[in-house]
Amino acid sequence: MDDKPRGPGGRIRRRVLLSSVAGCAVLGGVLVLLPSERAAEAPDPDAGARALAAVTSGVPAALPDLEVLVEERGRRLRRHPKDAESWAVLGAARLEQGRRLADPAYWSRAEKALRTSLKVRPEGNAPALRGLAALANVRRDYAGARRWGEAARKLEPKQWTTYPLLIEASAGLGDDEETGKLLDRLTELRSGPAVMARAAAVYRDLGWREDAAAQLSDAAAAAGEPAERAAYLEQAGQLAWERGDREDALRHFREAVRTDPDQRAAQAGQGRALAALGRTTEALGAYRAALARQPRPEYALELGELYESLGLRQAAEAQYALLRERVRLATAHGADEDLVLGRFEADHGDARAAVRRLRAQWERQPSTAVADALGWALHRAGRSEEALPFAVRATEGTEGGGVRSALYAYHRGMIEREVERYGAARRHLREALWINPYFSPLRVPRAKAALERLGEPSVLAGPEAS
Repeated sequence: MDDKPRGPGGRIRRRVLLSSVAGCAVLGGVLVLLPSERAAEAPDPDAGARALAAVTSGVPAALPDLEVLVEERGRRLRRHPKDAESWAVLGAARLEQGRRLADPAYWSRAEKALRTSLKVRPEGNAPALRGLAALANVRRDYAGARRWGEAARKLEPKQWTTYPLLIEASAGLGDDEETGKLLDRLTELRSGPAVMARAAAVYRDLGWREDAAAQLSDAAAAAGEPAERAAYLEQAGQLAWERGDREDALRHFREAVRTDPDQRAAQAGQGRALAALGRTTEALGAYRAALARQPRPEYALELGELYESLGLRQAAEAQYALLRERVRLATAHGADEDLVLGRFEADHGDARAAVRRLRAQWERQPSTAVADALGWALHRAGRSEEALPFAVRATEGTEGGGVRSALYAYHRGMIEREVERYGAARRHLREALWINPYFSPLRVPRAKAALERLGEPSVLAGPEAS
């Protein structure tokens, strides 16, 4: 059962739940009219205007609409090269294109446009500052995102679109207290689907899954455009997956792709759920489709491990090579992919190199995800005693690790088994399989085998064996 909110930011759940009900009541009435209105309209509403509304609100935009917006702003800037606002819009649109296509080359183009906006108007240019904060978040430079976001907030303290950027940065830096405060402020300033989705991400990290699911359900119902609705459906599918509900996850992922065929995260999610359902051929096809249009290193790692679980080592190695290439490309365009590369190296490469990489990452941004990855890398490098505090940090709510992750529990259980804390190892390995019995095609069999080797605790043993 989800814990009740406590401490700084504790009032956020009540406020956002109330605002989400109000937001759905208002926006739901609008949505009732949209299908018939669209059917009657010829031509469709301006694609550039739709993309502009999305990128200036920090919500997902359709790829075709983004292309139109980029072309429109490019034409305008050829006529008016000193238009700081258009440079900022162009940067935001390029950034969203790069995010949706997993093409880091767009991030460099986005940065050039955003910095040109600041050069043209160096004072009072909050849109460019917000764009640079969003770019830093995408590159996983959370400290930079916080700096840019705070500069924008100083100029416009009541502009709500700054706060989701600061919340993402604070979460990436492992600053849970500040994240709660920022969400409180956001919900004071704004309600609606974008706020609900941001609240859901915070709740998920705190382990409040039911609250997160409710927020995403409301957000998807209230979303104004298909690309936005599909993004929230994908997030709802991910929540269902994390709790081990394969069918519900697949339903959400499929609806997301039907709503927006360019929603590649949902296609990768389908691969995840289909593999758990034993529909391996379909799973492989879904992963390949996702990677064809959005070659994220995380998807390559998942597909590689699925191939490995099937005994297809050569196919797995091809995906691992793709992962390395995508990380190299992202790094060349200013992104920080050390977390996914460290996770990969810990299990499939050089664990000692993973430790060095993740240790540096921990110094920069001590988040729950980095704590888990560093602990596991230390374990894989033969340093399990040193690994255990990081595994505890990733899994104990009192230490900041509120997210309920089967992978994190598995890592902790395996580390505890290595240091002969057998009772704790049993608990956490069982917890991993209880949270999500299908969390990994490679690790689930290992968790079950480890539990079998541990056996049942002896009635004569001390507390540590129970």
